[in-house]
Amino acid sequence: MRDVLEPLMSWWAEGKASALATVVATQHSAPRRPGASMLVGPGAEAIGSVSGGCVESAVYDLGQEVLAGTRPLRRRYGVSDADALAVGLTCGGTLDVFVERVDSKTFPQLGEVVETVRAGRPVAVATVIAGPAERLGGRLIVWPDRVAGGTGSGQLDGLLCQDARGLLDAGRTGVLRYGADGRCRSEESEESEAVLEVFVESFAPPPRMLVFGAVDFADAVARTGSFLGYRVTVCDARPVFATAARLPGADEIVVEWPHRYLQAEADAGRIDGRTAICVLTHDHKFDVPLLRVALRLSDVGYIGAMGSRRTHEDRWHRLTEAGLTEAELKRLSSPIGLDLGARTPEETAVSIAAEIIALRRGGSGFRLADRPGPIHLGSGL
Repeated sequence: MRDVLEPLMSWWAEGKASALATVVATQHSAPRRPGASMLVGPGAEAIGSVSGGCVESAVYDLGQEVLAGTRPLRRRYGVSDADALAVGLTCGGTLDVFVERVDSKTFPQLGEVVETVRAGRPVAVATVIAGPAERLGGRLIVWPDRVAGGTGSGQLDGLLCQDARGLLDAGRTGVLRYGADGRCRSEESEESEAVLEVFVESFAPPPRMLVFGAVDFADAVARTGSFLGYRVTVCDARPVFATAARLPGADEIVVEWPHRYLQAEADAGRIDGRTAICVLTHDHKFDVPLLRVALRLSDVGYIGAMGSRRTHEDRWHRLTEAGLTEAELKRLSSPIGLDLGARTPEETAVSIAAEIIALRRGGSGFRLADRPGPIHLGSGL
């Protein structure tokens, strides 16, 4: 929904209805991830995309049906479906799309949701996408400290609130399945099928990338991190280098000793498992105290440090003398990045980004042309 939030909110505030189509599930090489959305507006406008162009025409027609008064609809498109082939989904994957009417009656909490998202605070929207017809479109809005709305079952709402907060904490979006009357699936017999399916879309603040060292490579790394969806902070203790003129790609520039800044951010709870730390200074008076803090933080997604092999060996020796264990040192990606033969700051930034993606997604870093098997882990394609 994030992709189309502003026009959706504009029509909602004007008292107009629109149809919201959302990808709620995918398999194999589907072109868009769950949460990708498309709007059919009150003036027959089409905004956004659920498949990159493959099935938009068919989804647009569903949107028109919903606006005309049809209940929410769910459709699956994929290579095994003749209709999907007819509309052009030839990428080898499948996607499920849920289409619903959005107006002040069907989604009275939309204004609060948009206000929360704009403020960069977390909120999850849980919508019933499969089950009895009268329950379809039922919605529970979950904040860390409160809820609004409901799915029609108090028991389901209580369990769903806990589950949605778990997804929100992890920044994940996905489908949850429940038995009759909102009972947990573990309480149902093994032979029974889930009666209710609920799509939980998490609106978590963007992940953070902390770039330490306002060196020549810093702005290229900042721009690449921003492109990947990170909120990028560049930190350096030298005010002459840590300037907006030198670092236009950063969202935030901090003049502070790196280890002090990182420790303060960790103490404030602003470091989590999605945070990427890139140490570019390759100067031991900055690196060693900084990495001593970073490598002892349990909730950091990536820690990389720039430097030559000689710099790496010297850094490793100094960190060992500073008391870090072998297990802690193994968390460090040094020298930073994948071996792409990079030379320029931009090429180096790509190699760093590639390593972050590979570690986050479980990729090998090898050329796909040289590696057999499926392209996407966990899929057959």
